[in-house]
Amino acid sequence: MTRVLSGAALIALAIWCVWFAPDALLELTALVLLFFAVSELVALFAAGGVAVPRWPAVAGAWLTLAAFTGTIGRHNVPLDIVLMVEVVGLGLVTLSVWQVGSPALVTTAAVLFPSLYPTLSIGSMVAIREAAGGAALLLLIATIVASDTAQYYVGSAVGRRRLAATISPKKTIEGAAGGFVCGAAVFVLVGAWWLPQVATGVRMLVGSGIVAAGIAGDLFQSMLKRSVGVKDSSALIPGHGGILDRIDALLFAAPFYYIVLKYV
Repeated sequence: MTRVLSGAALIALAIWCVWFAPDALLELTALVLLFFAVSELVALFAAGGVAVPRWPAVAGAWLTLAAFTGTIGRHNVPLDIVLMVEVVGLGLVTLSVWQVGSPALVTTAAVLFPSLYPTLSIGSMVAIREAAGGAALLLLIATIVASDTAQYYVGSAVGRRRLAATISPKKTIEGAAGGFVCGAAVFVLVGAWWLPQVATGVRMLVGSGIVAAGIAGDLFQSMLKRSVGVKDSSALIPGHGGILDRIDALLFAAPFYYIVLKYV
């Protein structure tokens, strides 16, 4: 029951933020979401024996998000300059926290990593809503939800062959196939109303690409957790784990969708 209630609350909150929240409030929500996501990532690094100072990592991620979504860009500070400043600044942070005997390359990569993942992915979702509207972003979320649901139920019912046994033993090829069918179908059918300017055949390809990216994002997050022996990224959401556990598929699917909408 706890899982169902918290899941329903998350869906209601997501729909409200995507459909009704003004841009400024959406960006503020993204900053809060990113704080928890980066904090969970820092905890995963700690579980793997890599010390990453949380606040510099959070600050770097916030700066990237603000530049990417235009909050800084509105004041003529482009993303490339922000990223270069972060590389130097967070590199200096690494100098201050590194200890003899620990792998400096690993520590440096860990300090810089949160400025890219999950930051640019969350930024992609904000940018999609601000550029293409709430319907376009809800279509992405609905596609991922439909795919994830189908993967679970089809995999549980008829799944036999493991998709990636060493990373996520419960995922099956049959479940993934079900996810492709249902996810792409949702994108094609609902997209007829919410993304009508895109032809049906193109919507089928884009929907399939979103599902593929979502599966890869799910497996990537599972790999991070399994590598340090952790089941959930945190216990923030009752019955669901952490923020990264809930948006893992979107973290790869959103950038793909963003690129398609903007450039293709």
